[in-house]
Amino acid sequence: MARAASGLRLWPRARAAKTRETDRRERHALALPLRLLATACAFVFMVAFAVVLARLTLHPSPASEALTHTNLHPGRSLRAYLDQPALRDAVKQIGGNILLGVPFGVLVPVVAPRTRGVLRVLLLTAVVMLLVEFAQGALVTGRAFDVDDVILNTSGALIGYLLLGRRMSRTVHARGARA
Repeated sequence: MARAASGLRLWPRARAAKTRETDRRERHALALPLRLLATACAFVFMVAFAVVLARLTLHPSPASEALTHTNLHPGRSLRAYLDQPALRDAVKQIGGNILLGVPFGVLVPVVAPRTRGVLRVLLLTAVVMLLVEFAQGALVTGRAFDVDDVILNTSGALIGYLLLGRRMSRTVHARGARA
């Protein structure tokens, strides 16, 4: 009997805590016009990112045709980058591939809120980057498929998501705003 009485006393507290959480989310949610504007801006930036991505990765490079090779072994290209005599080249290759993924991790959860979540962002990024790499290897002169590029791009998307994308998506698409 004492447990039932204590359980009844906890229920109003739990309900009050849930109400406070809902109130907090509603305060942090953007108004509908601002949410639509933020989503539209994110979409425009995503399209611009897609254009830059296509320009950087799908542009033929006949001069480097002899240097290209397909890499299906994770870490092989990374070792080759790090074995280069100039550290600058390694930083450019590795850092560039990581930076190329960051906008994806920031913008995708804002444009498509159902993709919010670490695993969803990682999976979507990996699929898109695999498609880009397949297109490079199959269609573009002087380019080849490299699994390390997929790994680095996906890592960059994870960094972008954790640093900014998750917070932006929660602000723009707060659950309290839907109610």
